[in-house]
Amino acid sequence: MGEKNLVDPLGQAALDYLNGKRNLKITVQSNIVEDDVLPVDYLFRSFAEMPPLEQKALLHCRGSVLDVGGGVGSHTLELKQRGHAVTLLDTSRGCCQVAQQRGLINVINEDFYQLPADRKYDTLLLMMNGIGIVAAIDHLPVFFAKARALLNTNGQILLDSSDLRYLYIDEDSYCAPDEEQYYGEVMYTMQYGKHKTPAFEWLFIDPVLLTRVARENGFACEVLAEGDHYDYLARLTLIEK
Repeated sequence: MGEKNLVDPLGQAALDYLNGKRNLKITVQSNIVEDDVLPVDYLFRSFAEMPPLEQKALLHCRGSVLDVGGGVGSHTLELKQRGHAVTLLDTSRGCCQVAQQRGLINVINEDFYQLPADRKYDTLLLMMNGIGIVAAIDHLPVFFAKARALLNTNGQILLDSSDLRYLYIDEDSYCAPDEEQYYGEVMYTMQYGKHKTPAFEWLFIDPVLLTRVARENGFACEVLAEGDHYDYLARLTLIEK
């Protein structure tokens, strides 16, 4: 097996799960917290098992939907059942194969930034902190330009994220992180068996900064709901010129 085939831990774990293996876990390492594990069965959750912010996001979807980073298709399947024309987009070849085996037809194995803008959508859905694909604050203008190219005139972006400032709060005070780098810019690796990704950048963004940068790039931002631990759901819409 070639090295390129060993960088898809999510996909391989999902394929193994679909083939009957259980109690599978993906190890998640970052430069800000201790190692964590992602239970693979969580990728296959039903609507009832989804966090409230995800449920609310799906209920706010409208028209044709592009599920960005859709994984094995749990959100996409729910939207399809609700009558939406929905397309799943993911860079993981294994996850796309699993999504297709689960009955999804409109599946694209491609990077968001490489997706041709020959088709427009009413909703871009980015769940499980899907805005992380931006990688760093400085890259947000590129993301917004691509989103604008993919959206219909009255389109929207639905995303959830978290304000990681809670990592710097103790019982008595708030200790500001290094100001040279935004505290929501994180480095990750993911591993499942021999399958391990190279280190990659992933962005968590607080709602105040998201609102400001979105407006600078022609989008209005509305926080639709807040979670229990510095997480939130936001809707971004194009500002009419």
